[in-house]
Amino acid sequence: MKYLKDYNDGDRVFDIYLCKHKVSAVTKNGKPYESLILQDKTGTIDAKVWDPSSAGIAEFSALDYIEVYGDVTSFQGALQVNVKRIRKCREGEFNPDDYLPVSKYNIEDMFEELTTYIGKLENKYLKQLLKAFFMEDKEFIRVFKLSSAAKTVHHGFVGGLLQHTLGVVRLCDYYCNAYPLLNRDLLICAAICHDIGKTREISLFPQNDYTDEGQFLGHIMIGTEMVADKIREIEGFPVTLASELKHCILAHHGEYEFGSPKKPAIIEAVALNFADNTDAKLQTFTEILENSTETGWMGFNRLFDSNLKRTKAE
Repeated sequence: MKYLKDYNDGDRVFDIYLCKHKVSAVTKNGKPYESLILQDKTGTIDAKVWDPSSAGIAEFSALDYIEVYGDVTSFQGALQVNVKRIRKCREGEFNPDDYLPVSKYNIEDMFEELTTYIGKLENKYLKQLLKAFFMEDKEFIRVFKLSSAAKTVHHGFVGGLLQHTLGVVRLCDYYCNAYPLLNRDLLICAAICHDIGKTREISLFPQNDYTDEGQFLGHIMIGTEMVADKIREIEGFPVTLASELKHCILAHHGEYEFGSPKKPAIIEAVALNFADNTDAKLQTFTEILENSTETGWMGFNRLFDSNLKRTKAE
């Protein structure tokens, strides 16, 4: 098969892909069309079926594997498939492993690095808490390794949650060296735990969609509850330390308008907020650059509230 990352403007598509998302819509002129997101392990691409009533468009649903025939065009700096024909595929016609986007970094290597940070902690309560999640809870470990960090914005792939968590931990480790006032054990523990709620907020691939619990509570509240549940199992866990750790998780989005139930009130919460935002924003920009064919200005991006441009190498 030809992977989505290998397509360029003007190419012809004739292969099998996972239909990750499907929605019916209407143009400004009142003509119905269907908007799709096609996926393979290298990423996703937007696709449009401008004539869904055509005889060449078979019946299919989201999460079906479909054979797509169409043309690749460039729209506002991103590739898009103009679909002409679709056929729903049967089991045996495709290998599901070809359709799950996976981190470019080795998952086991990343997890091993993450556990080395746990081993370096000196606070016995925080170390015991992290061991309960990342060394003793086999089901949590399995799901954590497979989880994405988001549906689409950043790290939206298998291993994405692990990659993002490790990125945040590395930044926090640097902060601790640069700003010795930071409580290293508290900050590193908070960094490792800050997004564990996403293991229950977002379902695993191929769905990679919000669960009912995720819709109702969100990963910040879920993660805080998960940490609180484990803390109750650890005899003698200091009350103030528990509150400081939970506060870091609750405040890691920094602002109320970004979904943070609390604003940072301790220096470790400020550091975690900056590290989380840095890793998320730079990964988002990286993915924008990797998925764009534009060599100059790429158009306005709502997340950055700016017209973005690729750096020009001299």
